[in-house]
Amino acid sequence: MRIYGYGSRPAPGALRLARVGPLILAVFLCPARWLAAQSTPPSVAQQMQKLAEAIARTQSLLDESQRQLDEMRRELAALEEQVSPGQIAPAAPGQAAAPAPLASSSAESAPPSSESSSASLDDLRERASYNQSQIATLDQEKVESESKYPVRLTGLLLFNGFVNTRAVDQAATPAVAISGPGDTGASMRQTLLGFDARGPHLFGARSFGDLRVDFNGFPAEGNTASSYYNANSTLLRLRTAHAALLWSRTEAYFALDRPIFSPDAPSSLTAVAEPPLAWSGNLWTWNPQVGARQDVMLPASRDLRFEAALMDVGDAPLTAFAYSASSSAPAPASSAEQSRWPGVEARMALLGSESDEQSSHFGAGGYFAPHHTAFGNSFDAWAATLDAGLHLPARLEASASAYRGLALGGLGAGAYKDFLYYKAPITGTVYLRALDDVGGWAQLKEKFSQRIELNGAFGIDNAFAGEVSRYAIAGNFYQNLARNRTYTGNVIFSPIAYLLFSLEYRHIASSPVEGSAAQSNVIGLAAGYKF
Repeated sequence: MRIYGYGSRPAPGALRLARVGPLILAVFLCPARWLAAQSTPPSVAQQMQKLAEAIARTQSLLDESQRQLDEMRRELAALEEQVSPGQIAPAAPGQAAAPAPLASSSAESAPPSSESSSASLDDLRERASYNQSQIATLDQEKVESESKYPVRLTGLLLFNGFVNTRAVDQAATPAVAISGPGDTGASMRQTLLGFDARGPHLFGARSFGDLRVDFNGFPAEGNTASSYYNANSTLLRLRTAHAALLWSRTEAYFALDRPIFSPDAPSSLTAVAEPPLAWSGNLWTWNPQVGARQDVMLPASRDLRFEAALMDVGDAPLTAFAYSASSSAPAPASSAEQSRWPGVEARMALLGSESDEQSSHFGAGGYFAPHHTAFGNSFDAWAATLDAGLHLPARLEASASAYRGLALGGLGAGAYKDFLYYKAPITGTVYLRALDDVGGWAQLKEKFSQRIELNGAFGIDNAFAGEVSRYAIAGNFYQNLARNRTYTGNVIFSPIAYLLFSLEYRHIASSPVEGSAAQSNVIGLAAGYKF
């Protein structure tokens, strides 16, 4: 918009004539001398004189531009005085006002008119409105912590629809197939909520923490594997938590999370409350642990990672059943806690060039934890594990994990059992045996683009049937369960970064040592909004 000044100036036509007239007169009166000068090569002195004249003209133009800027500032100040204070919003602190457009050197000012003043006021109001919108955007209400360090809320609002052709342990989050008719329904219990926080630097390390909860908790009913379920009855449940000090290649932490020797998990949007392939080869249970990690740089931009931690492993789901079925009262502490020694876990991994578990990697781990039961028996749980992740050509990714161990029910394996037992009816003596177990899972992922991916996976948890059959109890499905297998495939589509949709198929086959296997086909639909 052109801004007019208050001072009077000659008319535009007269001004142009005054400037151009002398030049025209000189050309017509002195053509011969002008042509002669052009034909003669200029001397160095003449060139220097012309250069000095050009510099003088440039300086004159700069002075004229500066004068026009000063004049426009005075005009803007005069306009602001004419406008009431409430009509113009003050600029945000530290925010520079948008510069007014500069008038060209040929544009002249004229006395202010009512139209020009109205246009100027409209322009000022428009700028004020824009500034107010920008201030409102920047002045959003933030989460404030008592420590005054940054805190960020995060979560996933997740809707799940499901169709189970045969009965399963949990309708919305199935892991085991049982005998009985199927069901159909919907749930939002797998919705996630959490926060991420950054703290001060300590000992040269960055500090951070995070926490995640969901709404898939159940009323306490003896720590059962299949407990009360109602789509409208949800309990807040703590899932994972981390607090750590992070140096460039070292990390010290305490956490509630999956074991460090089982770092990967298959991809799914319908299995969130319990990770995909839970109880079918995926060691996933969240247990308290405190540990440290160290990365050692190798040639070719690779890292060798060492990690170790102490872990408090919970009891398997059927341990409470075993206690309640005997004369012994349920133990106030887990069998691992009653041993008075923590579990120990460790892992060594070769990482790819990105120095991240999301890159290609290969790892080997181990676990050992003493246990002491309420029956007075003791046993040692252990596991040896292998895990791998590979980035293949054509946007393919392969990942796998395998384990062999003893008493792995507290880690999400062992067919829900750490041990098997028999109580003599006459003497009351309890004969107990820790259960051997082997299993694992594998997944192949095809990422067609950043928006769509296809996943196919298989997992199996296989307790030793020969050991289970010796302690089989008629009518107790979980006590007799020896093998659990799951095949799954899904497509995950994300049209934008914060919207997720998925369609998944799962086939679960659960085999007891006596009788035929129970099977169920699970069709799941998921829609999620990340925030």
